[in-house]
Amino acid sequence: MKKEDMGSTIRARFSDGTLKPLEALELKEGEEVTITIVSSSPSSRVGTDWLERTAGGWGGLVNAEELKREIYDSRMIAT
Repeated sequence: MKKEDMGSTIRARFSDGTLKPLEALELKEGEEVTITIVSSSPSSRVGTDWLERTAGGWGGLVNAEELKREIYDSRMIAT
């Protein structure tokens, strides 16, 4: 991969309908880039807590009552 094909990550602020870089860019005038948006603000991450995102992920895959019985039984054997 050529150096000019390498990507970089910078911070920017969205203001008046425009993304404004918060640091210098090594780009030529008129050069096109691809931008991936990842918000840094805590308010935009509401509901993205790992527990919320994974809730129900095991639904229908594990019989919870059977699992509890197996755990209980294995503890009885160990004591």
